[in-house]
Parts: sequence; structure tokens; C-alpha cells
Amino acid sequence: MDKPISHDTPSLRILLADDNEPFRRRMHKFMQETPDFGLLGEAASGEEAVRLAAELQPDVVVTDVLMPDLNGIEVTRRIKGEFPLIEVIALSMHDDEGFRRAMLDAGATTYLLKDNVLHELPKVLHSIAAARLIPSPLDAAND
Repeated sequence: MDKPISHDTPSLRILLADDNEPFRRRMHKFMQETPDFGLLGEAASGEEAVRLAAELQPDVVVTDVLMPDLNGIEVTRRIKGEFPLIEVIALSMHDDEGFRRAMLDAGATTYLLKDNVLHELPKVLHSIAAARLIPSPLDAAND
């Protein structure tokens, strides 16, 4: 049985991947101010994001679409290929249907624009956390 959400233990463990240092600092501050979300680590490149996802096993990876080494599309494809239970949230400055479609096809849960991320991201993260608390039919069968 899942433990109830408490403010002592974050309900979601998050890895942030973005090559923009000021944006990562802003997101870091947001995560610190939101007790339900625990920031496990930060990556400044696609290769680092894939490595840290394997090492830290976060619940969610929040990744920029355009990054050095590997773009967010390939990061998502690799993470979802190895760790299908990790949710991936795509972030971008570009309201581009091609990027959006490519990220969703690679396995991203959603695609958010950076200019509205502090408003939209909490809703998405709370939705993911809530879905993880719903027991699956297999859990009920094993009780």
C-alpha cells in the first residue's frame, strides 16, 4: 500500500535537464518552495540527463527539447526505452508542432512551454503524483 503524501517526504522525485543555467536556477528555487516535489539532480546536457536518470531513478525527468550532446527527443527515447515507468515532461521555448509531436512520439507525457512552466508544471506534477496513488487492478488482485 502506498504511503500517504506528507510534506516531510516528496511525492515525486524529479530530475531536471536543461542547458540554460539561469532557467535551472529558477526551477531549482521553484522545487525548493514546493514540498511535494523533490529535486534529485540537475543535468546540463542530454548525455548527463540519461546518465543521471539511470543512476538516480527519478519518478519524473523534466527535460528541455534542445540541449547539447543529445536533444530532448533522444533523451526521452533512451530513458523511456530503459525505464518505462519514469515520466518525462518536455520543456521548450518553441511552440512548434514538429517538436511537440516528436517528444510525444518518443514517450513524453506532455510538452510545456517555458514561458508558462511555473504555472503549468505544478498541475502536471500533481496529476502524475495522484495517478501513482491509484492502485492498479493487479495490486487489488494480490491483496
